[in-house]
Amino acid sequence: MQPNQVQPGLSMEYLNQIAPQAPKRARFSKLQLMIFGGTLLIIIIIIASLISLSSGSVSSPEQLAARLASTETIVTAAQSKLKSTELRTLNSNLKIYLTNTNRDIAAPFMAIGVDVAHLDPVVIKSEAGADVTARLEDARLNAVYDRTYAREMSYRLDTIVSLMQKIYKSTGNSQVKAFLDSAFTNLQPTQKQFSDYNDANS
Repeated sequence: MQPNQVQPGLSMEYLNQIAPQAPKRARFSKLQLMIFGGTLLIIIIIIASLISLSSGSVSSPEQLAARLASTETIVTAAQSKLKSTELRTLNSNLKIYLTNTNRDIAAPFMAIGVDVAHLDPVVIKSEAGADVTARLEDARLNAVYDRTYAREMSYRLDTIVSLMQKIYKSTGNSQVKAFLDSAFTNLQPTQKQFSDYNDANS
């Protein structure tokens, strides 16, 4: 019998039915679908987080007001612990600046709906500077308080200046702009002195 010859009684149709069928390929494998679904979920979570951050209750003006208030507390507590006469004088000047700024901030910020006397407790806690206070206490116990304080205050004043600049650029309120311009100008010399002291003693 020829190899290609069909046995009698077996039609081609029957042979096609019993022949192994090639599996139909799915458009996407389960793994591909899982990866796609996971990626989509991550993108949705990121977008939701960004939206909540941008529309959340924490505003930059609230952060600035809370950070200035907590910085005044840190500065006041540090005065008696500083050994360097230069640093004590510098710190005393910063204390005066913060006292005046924390007093003067109330009216302009009220114009944009921020009551500095009743800030969100979450903002107050996040800006309290508990980590700074802990590092300063460690420094005091290790007899490196002045150097650590200068470094911490140099960095903290940098963050305050950055926050002031951010608010200045984002607000359209002329009263707030005038306040921030004055506050920034008055803080710059003290910020530079802390930075220079830190650089000289690091």
